[in-house]
Amino acid sequence: MSTIWWILIVVVALIGGVALGFFMARQYMMKYLKENPPINEQMLRMMMMQMGQKPSQKKINQMMAQMNKLNDKK
Repeated sequence: MSTIWWILIVVVALIGGVALGFFMARQYMMKYLKENPPINEQMLRMMMMQMGQKPSQKKINQMMAQMNKLNDKK
């Protein structure tokens, strides 16, 4: 009877650990994305202007499409 309780405790602790880990990782990712948002068109336009290029909408659309394509592969 004693071994059944130990197995039950281990299984419950494992399930609790997985659930706690999931919620902690989710909270961390939400905080990270809030502090470091993904690149959008406005940020891309600003980066191109800082590099000395005059960004056209066509060029920005091409770069965004290329970045989305690379993200989809991952």
